[in-house]
Amino acid sequence: MNVREMRNEVLGKRVVKALESRNMEAYYVKTKEEALTKALELIPEGSTVSWGGCMSAQEIGLFDTLHNGNYTVLDREEKQTQEEKQEIARQALSCDVFIGSANALSEDGVMVNIDGNANRVAAYAFGPKNVLLIVGMNKVVKTEEDAMSRARNEAAPINAQRFGIDTPCVKKGSCFDCKSPQCICCQILVTRFSRQPKRMKVILVDENLGF
Repeated sequence: MNVREMRNEVLGKRVVKALESRNMEAYYVKTKEEALTKALELIPEGSTVSWGGCMSAQEIGLFDTLHNGNYTVLDREEKQTQEEKQEIARQALSCDVFIGSANALSEDGVMVNIDGNANRVAAYAFGPKNVLLIVGMNKVVKTEEDAMSRARNEAAPINAQRFGIDTPCVKKGSCFDCKSPQCICCQILVTRFSRQPKRMKVILVDENLGF
């Protein structure tokens, strides 16, 4: 184990305890492969599953595995029209397991997520029976304020650049609190506690995942 791994393991286990204190179920794993194994343990076969945009889950191979497994998958990317995609997004709000990540996570277990269409943060807040989040240690920051800054000034600009949209953050690399028609920071969700015990499940991974 190298010194970076030592630091991340100590910090990761502390963040797990912080999440558990907030009524969430949490795990720390070292690799993408371990993350995939743990995720599948938490998704019973036969479940109806869906997700919003989530590079982290894609990077560990979870989406491909679910498509090829014994699950009912609600995937809006399989649809052609915007109306069909919207209908899948609505159906996802009543699925068994909704999969995602966090734009940022503070050391004391507070998550910040930013969304343009709001289907992802809506599902995190209410609807699906379970929410499973795959979070790389690159998303962990010191405080809730740092989490908000990371979400707005790092995650959002990179995602906007990925989508090829026309916003100030695409051109200048950080948030300008814009009101652009293509703004992807329309909804900001701060999750500090889960009223339903263990509805939210977080797998922390000692990898750089997502943005």
